[in-house]
Amino acid sequence: MLARLRAFDEQHPEFQIETRIKALEGPGGLLDSLTTASVAAPLALPDLVALPRPLLETAALKGLVYPLDDLTAEDSSDWFEYARALSSLQSSRFGLPFAGDALLLVARQQPDYVIPTDWDMLFSDQRILTFPASDADGLFPLLLYQAVGGDIVDDQGRPALVLEPFTRVLLFFQSAAQAGIMPFWLTQYESWTQAWQDFQGQKETMTITWASNYFLNEDQALQAGLIPLPAGTPSFSLATGWVWALANPQPERRQMSLLLAEYLLEEDFLARWTQAAGLLPTSERVLRAWNDETDQQLAELLVQSAVLYPSADVLSSLGPVLRQATIAILKQETDPVSAAQDAVNRLQNP
Repeated sequence: MLARLRAFDEQHPEFQIETRIKALEGPGGLLDSLTTASVAAPLALPDLVALPRPLLETAALKGLVYPLDDLTAEDSSDWFEYARALSSLQSSRFGLPFAGDALLLVARQQPDYVIPTDWDMLFSDQRILTFPASDADGLFPLLLYQAVGGDIVDDQGRPALVLEPFTRVLLFFQSAAQAGIMPFWLTQYESWTQAWQDFQGQKETMTITWASNYFLNEDQALQAGLIPLPAGTPSFSLATGWVWALANPQPERRQMSLLLAEYLLEEDFLARWTQAAGLLPTSERVLRAWNDETDQQLAELLVQSAVLYPSADVLSSLGPVLRQATIAILKQETDPVSAAQDAVNRLQNP
C-alpha cells in the first residue's frame, strides 16, 4: 500500500499525500476524529478515508461522508453483489469497495478428508463445530436463518423473525447439541477472535470463522469450505468489507480524492493487496488476477454466495434475541418451538 501511494506521488507531483492511521473505535478513532474535525477543524478533515461497512453506515447517516453517485467513472459492472451492497446506503453510493470478508467453515486437513457440505454430512463427521454462541450480533444463527429463507424485517421495515424458519434453525442446534457436535461450553465464546484462538489449540474440531482468519493461516494445514446447510439449500454466507469514502466537504477536492481512490482500485495492485491482507476481492477482475488457484476457487465460491450482513440498527434488535435463543438451546434449557416463539414475541413486543 505504501509503495502504491509513493507511485501515485511520483505520477502526480501536484499532489502531496499525508497518511493518517486511526483506531477503529474509541477516542481518537475513525468516527471520533471525523466528528470532531467536522465541527472544530473542517480544513483538517481527510479527503479520502477507508471505512469498514458498520462505520460507513454511521458516517453516512451523520453526514460525515458524501455520496459519489455522479462523481466517479469507476466501472462497477463486475462488482460482486455483496460489494454493491457494501458501498451503498439508502439508494446512494457512499463508497468504492476494495476488500471483503465472509463467514466460512474451517477444519484441519487429514488424508481424504472432505469438508461437510450439508447438515447430514456434518452430523456423520462427528467433529465438534465451534463458533461464538454468545456473539452479541448472533451472526451464525442469523446466517442459518437467512439461508433457510427467513426474513429479517416485517412489512413495515421493522426487525423481525419468522417462526417456522427460526424454529428450523433451533431444531438444528438442538440436534447438534444432543449429538455432542455443539457442546454447551460454546456459550462461553463471546467473540469471533476468542473462538478462532481456541480452535487453533484444539485438534478434532471445526469452526465457523471469517475467511481472513483462514487465508492468513494457511500454513497451519487448514482446509476450508462453505458453511453446511440443509440438503438442497443454496450456498449462503454473510459478508462485510471496506470501502474508500469521501470525507472532505470541499467539492473541488473530491475529484482529486477519486483519482487516488481509483488508482488504489487498479486490479493488479488490489489483487496482490487483498491476497496479502487475507481479504476477499470485491470485483471479478480482481479475483481473476489472484495468483493462487486454490485460494481463487475458494474466494469465488464465497463471493458468489455472500450477502452483506444487516445494518447496525437491525442487528441491535435481532442480535440479543438470536443470542439468547441459541444459548438456551445449547444449554438445553428449553425446546426449539418455545424458544423460537419467545424470540418472535420479543421482537413484536419489545
